[in-house]
Amino acid sequence: MRTPTGLRAAVVAALLGLAMTVVGPAGSVRADGRASAQTVGDLTGFAADGPVYHLHAGRAEARISFVTPRTFRLELAPDGTFSDPTGKDIVLPQGAPPATRWRDAGDAYELSTSQVTLKAFKAPLRFELRRADGSLVWSETKGLSWDDKTTTQTLARGAGEQFYGAGMQNGRGNTSHRDHTTEVGVDYHWDDGGHPNSVPFYLSSAGYGVFRNTYAPNTYAFQDPVTTSAQERRFDAYYFAGPSAKDVIGQYTALTGKPFLPPLYGLEIGDSDCYLHNANRGERHTLDALKVADGYTKNDLPNGWMLVNDGYGCGYEHLAETSQGLGERKMKLGLWTEDGIAKLADQVKAGQRIAKLDVAWVGDGYKFALDGCKDAYRGIEDNSDARGFTWAPESWSGAQRCGVQWSGDQSGSWDYIRWQIPTYAGATMSGLAYTTGDVDGIFGGSPRTYVRDLQWKSFLPAMMTMDGWAASDKQPYRQGEPYTSINRKYLKLKESLLPYVYSYAAEATRTGVGPVRPLALEYPGDPKAGTDAAKYEFLSGQDFLVAPVYRDSDTRDGIYLPKGTWVDYWSGRTYQGPATVNGYSAPLDTLPLFVKAGAAVPMWPGIRSYQDRTAHAPLAWDVYPQGRSSFTLYEDDGVTRAHRRGGSATQQVRVAAPRSGGGDVRIDVGALRGEFHGKQTTRPYRFTVHTGDAPRAVELAGRPLKQLPSARAFRAADEGWRYDPADRAGVVQIKTAARTTGRAFALTLKGASAVGGRTPGAPAVVATPGGQEVTKGAPTPVRTAVTAGVRDAQDVSVALSAPRGWTTSAPVHHRRIAAGATANETLTLTAPRDAVSADPVPVTATVRYRAAGAWRTAVHRFEVRAVPPAPAGDTWASDLEWLSAANGYGPAERDRSNGESGAADGRPLTLAGQTYAKGIGAHADSDLEFFTGGRCTSVTADVGIDDEIADYGEVAFSVEADGKVLWTSPKLTGKSAPVAVDVPLGGARHVRLKVTDTDGKKSGDHGDWAGARFHCAR
Repeated sequence: MRTPTGLRAAVVAALLGLAMTVVGPAGSVRADGRASAQTVGDLTGFAADGPVYHLHAGRAEARISFVTPRTFRLELAPDGTFSDPTGKDIVLPQGAPPATRWRDAGDAYELSTSQVTLKAFKAPLRFELRRADGSLVWSETKGLSWDDKTTTQTLARGAGEQFYGAGMQNGRGNTSHRDHTTEVGVDYHWDDGGHPNSVPFYLSSAGYGVFRNTYAPNTYAFQDPVTTSAQERRFDAYYFAGPSAKDVIGQYTALTGKPFLPPLYGLEIGDSDCYLHNANRGERHTLDALKVADGYTKNDLPNGWMLVNDGYGCGYEHLAETSQGLGERKMKLGLWTEDGIAKLADQVKAGQRIAKLDVAWVGDGYKFALDGCKDAYRGIEDNSDARGFTWAPESWSGAQRCGVQWSGDQSGSWDYIRWQIPTYAGATMSGLAYTTGDVDGIFGGSPRTYVRDLQWKSFLPAMMTMDGWAASDKQPYRQGEPYTSINRKYLKLKESLLPYVYSYAAEATRTGVGPVRPLALEYPGDPKAGTDAAKYEFLSGQDFLVAPVYRDSDTRDGIYLPKGTWVDYWSGRTYQGPATVNGYSAPLDTLPLFVKAGAAVPMWPGIRSYQDRTAHAPLAWDVYPQGRSSFTLYEDDGVTRAHRRGGSATQQVRVAAPRSGGGDVRIDVGALRGEFHGKQTTRPYRFTVHTGDAPRAVELAGRPLKQLPSARAFRAADEGWRYDPADRAGVVQIKTAARTTGRAFALTLKGASAVGGRTPGAPAVVATPGGQEVTKGAPTPVRTAVTAGVRDAQDVSVALSAPRGWTTSAPVHHRRIAAGATANETLTLTAPRDAVSADPVPVTATVRYRAAGAWRTAVHRFEVRAVPPAPAGDTWASDLEWLSAANGYGPAERDRSNGESGAADGRPLTLAGQTYAKGIGAHADSDLEFFTGGRCTSVTADVGIDDEIADYGEVAFSVEADGKVLWTSPKLTGKSAPVAVDVPLGGARHVRLKVTDTDGKKSGDHGDWAGARFHCAR
């Protein structure tokens, strides 16, 4: 064994002899004109220069530089001349290189640190990486290769090896890339399958990661073998060896930059629009943004910041006044940098704190994008005491240290929700800690897709809603009730969870691992975590599992829960993983959300803005006791850069509880250690402890706390506790008077239990079938099923509750439901005659009972839909109520052709010179839903483009029944003859009449359902 100390150019070419430089015919050309691929040949020379090693293979030269004991750089110059187009743009200055050593092992040179050994085989030159214990990390199946445009590495693939990373990959990324080819590079394709904000880094479950130090596009084919290529005639990659994916991400971000720490307002929802001379909204002025801001405050909705010039050609005026007005409303000013950042200093001095970069910033080779991110970030910091905060699409490695990566302009839809779910958690695997997309897109969308999209994006650190591009603005209060209230519920939950998310944001600046995580990151040993079984869910931190609803449905199937106990956030029901939950009831206001048992979640209760916090505001802890667990809260001033100079504090909470069943629960609250401006020296505490059974007593710092008899008494008291069996399967609520934050204290719940209660499995479960329909004005049966747990349920009462105006039947009672048995019940529910059919209504089934010696409550929320009485006899379609109605321009018209944007402004229905007194005038794309209740045998009509259009437009008509397409017309134009429709319905309950644009123009697509009539039984 020889060390390289003092050794310069230990050349051994003479010992190795001369060898061919490449394998394959030199200078050959392929049929497409490109040079044939060449593979590096036998080693012809070796030299050691400190921690840098040079290996020659004829003209080609490889260079290995060790950065840390587990990180090294491998470069190959086919012509022997090295270059570095990225310079100092991406890779940050590193510390002193590690001690290295090398030896000639006969068939290979071994280059080693204390942690890894890189073997360079001699004939031909090929590399292999092993750990200090000799275990294999990766191995090339052949040497590095190149042609005139690309360089490629070829690696053996392990039998169960999985791959992640490559930046933001729309529609994928949180599941393994194994057997897939992943492109890395700008393509301006921002929908499913695109790859904005690419990162030339991937990691393997075999315990390594690779970063290609380049601006060139990359292609990673994770087949067998794995081939990774960059479109440049140089090879330059950094390798990281680690025991876990988190460790590898940490090494990668140590090299390229840890994620920045956003200000607290950056973790609140933002609003974006053009307010100066907006062509889509008419004449406006920048100060009109304050009227929109007032809409947030009037509707009690959080909003942290506003971009006031977000539109091409949109400028601004009265910037300082706008900033001041937003500040009075607890919001910050942001600007879009469409025209560059030359004015940034003055804008920041006027109040700008957010800079969104245009896609034009991408420029050639990503350098412009990265420079823009860094310059805008630095411009905010150079001209204020605030932290830099930018948003950008199409960024590159290194952008995680200066901004949020945003997935670009998309259109709101159910499919948009679906493919975005895996996108952002997957980006975390590339060190991108803050990734997001606009709520419900900037085009299209609907009230229901907006609500569903906002629900789950509230669990992303960064989120924004963008206006001015869709048919109507997209603030969360625009669609009225019930949507505004649902949006408020989730945005306020996001606010209350700020201390939890902010603590994970601070962790990201230390570790490189962002708050939003795929299951495979936290559960790498779970064989399903990296598969499609977990594709449409993610973790927010370690404690929340979010499974968004991405179809127009009130149920969610296929929710995969990994190992451990999981608690339904809304009902308190516990699940034991690994398990897949199907049929989860998810009314429009319910996001499927689970908490890991053992969690201790810090919260700021009752706030609309982080600025609502005062010196005396309480800190709340939501505790799910099981075994031993802890959480470390991070705090600083939330806005300035003082934390970089040590201005921050942490407080650890440790929980000790039984692994299962009854026993004491102890919560140790540590001292708040550290100093920063605005630090609370005293504060009251709130605790919500999910035990499932009442404790005998609660002690605070060794003294008993008073048990309070009611919720009202609890609210009025400064200190005390109460147990509420009806709250999420049984919760202990505790409050303390203000306590010094500099001193630790303990809270003990005597004779309590872990989550699930003293007798695990004792709670009963209530369920209902999804999709139940209630006839307006008539009592309608509603089915429920109550299943007892491992103990008998006694003195059972089952009741329904519904919104005001709806009527429920009296509760049903059972003396006893045997353990494990199910009682099926039918209660009745009556919808008011004027109920809106388009809006499903949440209903709650509540079961009160005794089991395992205690009174308990089980709650199940589900959704019903009001429907009109089914038609009797032949009925004109225009005389029926439409359960839902979408139309391409203005409303669909009854007994008129499609008019303008108002109601009843069409003309007589006319096809081929014939005028129809009855029918429907629509405009593609149009979708009208009818309730037929199984009573109708067929639908008839004449269809075509109305005569008023003359000779243009192109559409197709279709009839759907209960989700199945029964009939579709050929393409029809303004010149086409009308088509007669006579479609059997087969007893369908729901029928949709659709008109679809077929040429992409949506001009003149006035489709008539002339004389449309349902033929039904009397």
